[in-house]
Amino acid sequence: MVLDECTPYPADAKKARDSMELSLRWAKRSLDARKSENALFGIVQGGMHKNLREEYIDRLLEIPNSKFRTSGSDFDGFSIGGLSVGEPIPIMYEMAEICTERLPKEKPRYLMGVGTPEDLLECIDRGIDMFDCVMPTRHARNGYLFTANGDINIYNAKFAKDSKPIDESCECHTCKNYSRAYLRHLMQAKEILASRLSTLHNLHFYLDLIRHAALALGEDRYPEFKNNFLRERKENVC
Repeated sequence: MVLDECTPYPADAKKARDSMELSLRWAKRSLDARKSENALFGIVQGGMHKNLREEYIDRLLEIPNSKFRTSGSDFDGFSIGGLSVGEPIPIMYEMAEICTERLPKEKPRYLMGVGTPEDLLECIDRGIDMFDCVMPTRHARNGYLFTANGDINIYNAKFAKDSKPIDESCECHTCKNYSRAYLRHLMQAKEILASRLSTLHNLHFYLDLIRHAALALGEDRYPEFKNNFLRERKENVC
């Protein structure tokens, strides 16, 4: 990743432009300093301003090629930064789509720091290819677990004698071997095993979600898959 400045929210047009200009200078310097053919991603900033995001992308694509490319943009992929920083979710979706519409479709588009299962599916629908986020692991350490039927807080008293797994439809190691009641006991006892087992589950849930999303895309049934998943999560909360 090139060096960039993550524009805070809210930021007026002047502050967003100043931040954007700094990130563009750093992007060029990153290309100039490139010493290998390892993948290098550019990062799009511009705050919540549509015109700045579009201008940023146009200028990012115009940075001269280095010795590692003979034509086209020198970047191997493009990251969308400065989102999921406190802005309303509809604005995040809007900015992500503005960027994907302008970025090259033949190279990966990567949304940084996002997000919930719902965010992933909505943003895939808007052209995002890659994500990273601390949410599955951080939530796991705090007893917050993702399931196809909504999320659960394992500290809740109703799970004290619950012999079911976290998610009966899940094939992860945790769900195959441990009950909700036992995991709740581990959490309350502050056993490190609680964090490990919860993390295994949440990461499996996210990876399985993306695997199914990729299958749905390949079979040209993504809208149906997304709508069914979101409906189940909303209607069947644990």
